Amino acid sequence: MALLKVKFDQKKRVKLAQGLWLMNWLSVLAGIVIFSLGLFLKIELRKRSDVMNNSESHFVPNSLIVMGVLSCVFNSLAGKICYDALDPAKYAKWKPWLKPYLAVCVLFNIALFLVTLCCFLMRGSLESTLAHGLKNGMKYYRDTDTPGRCFMKKTIDMLQIEFRCCGNNGFRDWFEIQWISNRYLDFSSKEVKDRIKSNVDGRYLVDGVPFSCCNPSSPRPCIQYQLTNNSAHYSYDHQTEELNLWVNGCRAALLSYYSSLMNSMGAVTLLVWLFEVGWARWGEGRGIHLPLLDLMNGWDLRQAQESAVSLLQTSPQLSCGSDRPKFE
Repeated sequence: MALLKVKFDQKKRVKLAQGLWLMNWLSVLAGIVIFSLGLFLKIELRKRSDVMNNSESHFVPNSLIVMGVLSCVFNSLAGKICYDALDPAKYAKWKPWLKPYLAVCVLFNIALFLVTLCCFLMRGSLESTLAHGLKNGMKYYRDTDTPGRCFMKKTIDMLQIEFRCCGNNGFRDWFEIQWISNRYLDFSSKEVKDRIKSNVDGRYLVDGVPFSCCNPSSPRPCIQYQLTNNSAHYSYDHQTEELNLWVNGCRAALLSYYSSLMNSMGAVTLLVWLFEVGWARWGEGRGIHLPLLDLMNGWDLRQAQESAVSLLQTSPQLSCGSDRPKFE
């Protein structure tokens, strides 16, 4: 791509350096935004880590945190280079590092774009880890006396209340597991014995759900047990009583919540990427990236000044009058 040849006097160079310095510090603020988004997503995932099967879901927030830190470092360094570029003595020490620095910046922007894509494409992996995690969490719901699992009942109950959901895919998931602890079963009861004997695994299964599945918007008192037995309740039809329990499963509710979060974060990260790449291309496309002026135009400001002084000393006839050359 051909670059336009642009000349600047000292005043314009100062304004240019100040403008590029400001743009780099705006990019630092954008890096802080990316870091904050990654930290927020990581905290939100940690809150529900008990119902997630593995740590793969933390790849996106960890990547956002790393990219945010690197963005702050690289753009702070770029701001320092732009500031020092006004002083030829200070700028000379940066010249050998400009090309490696630009190569690293290109790799950084490629990595940032890939992380942005991951924000939009992680739904499949998140759905799988939620499905397995919720299934295990429901299985341990009854273990209120088991060390390391005693908190699971509260976790599941709070999850179902907060997200207005019930079970993994729906309230019928609770019919397939024993969610009532043996500690609260009366084994002398004939009903309890019959239910345990009728199950090949010796589990106490009921067509009921925990209280946290109840929808407070229901006009009637919540029905938690014998949900599929219409005759057990007055004026009740389990196929039409949609307001009695939460209809949505928790996997779909959590997936929708985290997907919307990551899509929003992906959009913000994409805007940051476009901002950084856009203003860099705008600057370089016009040949005004101050630290690269000598590389693109083939001369150094200090060398040009020294050449001008030498020319005036060797050509006295050019040292005065209207024909004096103007160096920009």
